[in-house]
Amino acid sequence: MKTELADPEQIVNPASYAKNLVDFFKMQQHAIVAYSGGVDSALLAYAAHRALEDAMVAVLADSPSLSRREYRHAINFAQTHGIPLQIIRTREMENPAYQVNQADRCYHCKKALFEKIDSLRRQLLNSSNVAPWPISYGVNVDDLGDYRPGMQAAREASIQAPYVDLGITKQTIRQVCAYYKLEIADKPAMPCMASRIAYGEEVTEEKLSQVESAEDFLYDIGLRVLRVRHHGDTARIEVPVEEFEPLINRRMEISKKFHELGFLYVSLDLDGFKSGSLNAVLEPTTTR
Repeated sequence: MKTELADPEQIVNPASYAKNLVDFFKMQQHAIVAYSGGVDSALLAYAAHRALEDAMVAVLADSPSLSRREYRHAINFAQTHGIPLQIIRTREMENPAYQVNQADRCYHCKKALFEKIDSLRRQLLNSSNVAPWPISYGVNVDDLGDYRPGMQAAREASIQAPYVDLGITKQTIRQVCAYYKLEIADKPAMPCMASRIAYGEEVTEEKLSQVESAEDFLYDIGLRVLRVRHHGDTARIEVPVEEFEPLINRRMEISKKFHELGFLYVSLDLDGFKSGSLNAVLEPTTTR
C-alpha cells in the first residue's frame, strides 16, 4: 500500500506553507529540532536548516525503542540535506513508570527526551553566549485530536510547536514535502517500537527486539505499511486489507520466522492496518 499523498496543486498554495514554516525559524537566531527521521520532524529540521543554515541542530534520540531501520534513515536524511545532527542517548528504559507501560508511557518517554535536549541546549548557550536556542518538535494540528500524552511533557518543558502555531496538518506536511521534492513525502508513519506493546505489559528490550525483527522481516518480503503488535506470546500482524493475499501466500515462512523470534502464536488482524489500534483498550476519559 502506498501512503496517500495528495497532489500539491490540490491545496491553495504549498509554497505559502513552506514559506511560513521557514519564516517561523527566520524569526529566531538559533533552533533545536527534536528529530526522529519521521515525516513531521524531518520537514521541520529541513525548514529550520533552510532558514538558519548551521545555526540549528537536529537532535536524534537513540534508544531501544528506535528501530535500526529508522535510525539509519534519520541519519541518511540529515546527511543528504546537510542538516547538523546531534545524537543523544535517552534512558527512558531505566524509568519504572515507563517500563510498566500504562496509558501515560509516551509522557515519560517525551519527558526524558526533552530533559536530555534541554541539557544540550544549556551547553550550546554556554558555548555561544548569544541568543537562546529554542526547542521545537513536530506535533501538528491533527495530533491535537488524538491521544498523545507526550504533548503534556512538551507543554511542561515549553517546547515550541511550529505546525500548530501555523495551522499545519499532516496532509499539508506531506504536500510541502512534495513541493520540496523530499524523499520523505510518502514515507509511512513509524511510531516508536514501544507503541507495539499492549498497554499493561512491561516494555523490555527483548520485546522491542522481537517486534523490530518481525517487522524487518515483513519489510524485507515487500510489505510497506504494517505493524506487529506484541501481546505476550502472540504477534498480531496489521497490514492494509489489500495486502492480505500476498501475506497469506507467504504465511508459512512468516509463521516460521515469528516462531523463531519467540512468538507461540501468529495472527493476522482481520480489521486491517490501523495506526494507534492499541488505544482501543483505553477508557474514553483517558483519550480526551
